[in-house]
Amino acid sequence: MIELPIVSKERKGISKPSWLKIELPTGENYTRVKRLVKEHKLHTICEDGRCPNMGECWGAGTATFMILGNICTRSCSFCAVATGRPNEYDRDEPFRVAEAVRLMGVKHCVITSVNRDELKDKGAGVWADTIREVKKQNPDTTIETLIPDFKANWDLLYMVLEARPDVVSHNMETVERLYRMVRPQAKYQRSLEQIQKTKEFGCRTKSGAMLGLGETQEEVEQLMKDLHAHGCDVLTLGQYLQPTKMHLDVKEFVTPDQFKYYEELGLKMGFRFVESGPMVRSSYHAEKHVL
Repeated sequence: MIELPIVSKERKGISKPSWLKIELPTGENYTRVKRLVKEHKLHTICEDGRCPNMGECWGAGTATFMILGNICTRSCSFCAVATGRPNEYDRDEPFRVAEAVRLMGVKHCVITSVNRDELKDKGAGVWADTIREVKKQNPDTTIETLIPDFKANWDLLYMVLEARPDVVSHNMETVERLYRMVRPQAKYQRSLEQIQKTKEFGCRTKSGAMLGLGETQEEVEQLMKDLHAHGCDVLTLGQYLQPTKMHLDVKEFVTPDQFKYYEELGLKMGFRFVESGPMVRSSYHAEKHVL
């Protein structure tokens, strides 16, 4: 095993390491994107998930749209999106998302959603309609979808896949040992099976995980092996950052050198793309993953 630098531990009163410093979002295009999102009454995971790359991505004229509302039926202990009883979804949302993509001039559109486990189709119908409408209004735009697990109802998965997004992502989020703590309503093997079925359908597959929740290097390597064995093409690894004091504590700040190690290991394993770094999130530089 390659010896890596010791990972710095988080302690009360100690600020984040220098490699996690980010600039506040500014700029004309950032302001324009923010206005378009507000005018079209859209939700973005950039805002609701408190993404640290929002300024960079919005400044470049891109955004990750979140459909089916902004209240999730699950209570993942890492996520900044609100948990509760969602309102009825907006049936005009697919059109509004597609129109916003057109007005923003987005060349690669990333779409995600909250979990809607209370719906009979878990939101799959809105997913399929949104993909088709974005394609209809923006025939030259490529689409990445970051989808939920649909409670292992694979007919609902295929409903989304048949709309033909260019990249289909489903995040593992963490290593197997931490699933009950991090994703109490999800299952490690179920997510792996979904990725495998997506690959067998003929789609480009993608998944990601957060580091710094107390996982070991061996566990991260096993996660990577499991993903590759189940047909994952694209892997993203980033640092977990605590959204609020009500969420899981950061157990460690993983160094850039260790992220680099995982990147090199992933490429040796055979992943087509590996994005691995402290500030990486699942949709970061997503446009590259279509090629």
